[in-house]
Amino acid sequence: MELNADIGEGCDDAGLMPYLTRVSIACGGHVGDAASMATALRLTADHGVAAGAHPSYPDRIQFGRRALAASADEIAAWVTQQTEALAEQAARLNMRLTHVKPHGALYNVAARDAGVARAIARAVAAIDPALALVGLAGSQLIAAGQAAGLAVLNEAFADRRYQPSGRLVSRETAGALIVDPADAAEQARMLAAGRAVATLGGGAVRIRADTICLHGDTPGALNIARAVHAALNHG
Repeated sequence: MELNADIGEGCDDAGLMPYLTRVSIACGGHVGDAASMATALRLTADHGVAAGAHPSYPDRIQFGRRALAASADEIAAWVTQQTEALAEQAARLNMRLTHVKPHGALYNVAARDAGVARAIARAVAAIDPALALVGLAGSQLIAAGQAAGLAVLNEAFADRRYQPSGRLVSRETAGALIVDPADAAEQARMLAAGRAVATLGGGAVRIRADTICLHGDTPGALNIARAVHAALNHG
């Protein structure tokens, strides 16, 4: 089971790299510029890690964590502009992107809103049909990616709690983040084994996982990465 993270967001990306298989790089919507994109891409090249784009609503003030009213064409344009900005930096380094994963509110809206999901999938397929689309496991974004003929990766999370529906608990809710490395490692182990994980309310839900994510801005992220990597690779 691969472990991924979102980078280029001002965290300790270099520290996380040895534990990752795939990363999604911020490309100007919520944060990021040409220099930060190039730095992140070089890190991935140095560590043999797959690199993809992490486009978002263009909202640096709220770090892309607030949904913006937008048409399907506007969403497609934002995804295209940001992904192509990263692809341009990658080309300068003789690298190719492997996937696209929306960030923050755009990721969550696309999980439940079929129209937004289709707009994102349409944009990705137009940029490069060889790109994979990463989305919340079992969500509308996964369905839209499949319908557009894209490879898809159902994503689950080591450091976030789930609702019984399989959606993520809002970051605004107490207990939404898993900050204990042992707890994150156990959740990752259960996800990788295809077993149900505990929900915040005390129940359990089964999540299909092709890739497991952790966040660089979660408190103690480096310790979480070590613990999760060990759990996925050594049982």
